[in-house]
Amino acid sequence: MKEETLTLTNEWDKTFPKSEKVDHEKVTFHNRYGITLAADLYVPKGAKGKLPAIAVCGPFGAVKEQASGLYAQEMAERGYLTIAFDPSFTGESGGQPRYVASPDINTEDFSAAVDYLSCREDVDGERIGIIGICGWGGMAINAAAMDTRIKATVASTMYDMTRVNAKGYFDSADSEEARYETKRALNEQRTADYRRGSYELGGGVVDPLPDDAPFFVKDYYDYYKTKRGYHVRSLNSNGGWNKTSALSFINMPILSYSNEIRSAVLLIHGDKAHSCYFSKDAYAAMIKNSTYAANKELFLVAGAVHTDLYDGGGKNAIPFEKIEGFFQKNM
Repeated sequence: MKEETLTLTNEWDKTFPKSEKVDHEKVTFHNRYGITLAADLYVPKGAKGKLPAIAVCGPFGAVKEQASGLYAQEMAERGYLTIAFDPSFTGESGGQPRYVASPDINTEDFSAAVDYLSCREDVDGERIGIIGICGWGGMAINAAAMDTRIKATVASTMYDMTRVNAKGYFDSADSEEARYETKRALNEQRTADYRRGSYELGGGVVDPLPDDAPFFVKDYYDYYKTKRGYHVRSLNSNGGWNKTSALSFINMPILSYSNEIRSAVLLIHGDKAHSCYFSKDAYAAMIKNSTYAANKELFLVAGAVHTDLYDGGGKNAIPFEKIEGFFQKNM
């Protein structure tokens, strides 16, 4: 299949320092919808033979130059061939219109990454895993439920984007009336977008930060809007997603078959994160009445908030040794 020619940045423009322990290059691959995806490839220096491989994506509204690249580079230092990729319609990846999210297409993006890794001569196709961060943690679990080639999955500081769009934070808008009003407003936006010929953006993380902003908004601001994590291509750092992207998430719950996942899954979350209930509930559903519960685990990081698992939060909050041990055991 002929891939779209993408414009890829050659200079190091990540939010984290470049490691001298790994080789880095830009690569592309395509999904089964014909969208060409851009990725950063990290390989341990001097590596020979077929390596275990990991594909990384997230957070929701971020790009590969942020948290996913940090995870990918760190795991490459630990002996894995890794890619951190931009999802369809975002960052350096292809797809039109821009800034669209889809539970179907974005789950497919993970499987497309597995396609690519499976066909590399330096990858052991029987030892491929994935890491999803924040909203892509939910997509990763959904991919694991569908793609039997995935041997092990890590979901870090996970969001279930279908649940939060359909029910609101902490399920505070879980009613037919609330959903109807949300859908009514979004469908009015569809009409306005079509009439105008362009898509209204929802806005990234609020800036300036209101004095009365809840803690989790301050947490996001501290990452996406400061030197710590800002990136020019990041949706959350700038204009955000198309407003109407939320529509497809309302009607399509992504974790329906999570308790049929036979491969290993590790959910990692900060115990002080506003989002921790997503991982706790996903883990409970994953092991309920499941024959395959033994290789599932929920690991809580003491004292960590949501974005601490993006970059460590200045306190080494990301448990990379735990992640490495998990992949070593299960791939």
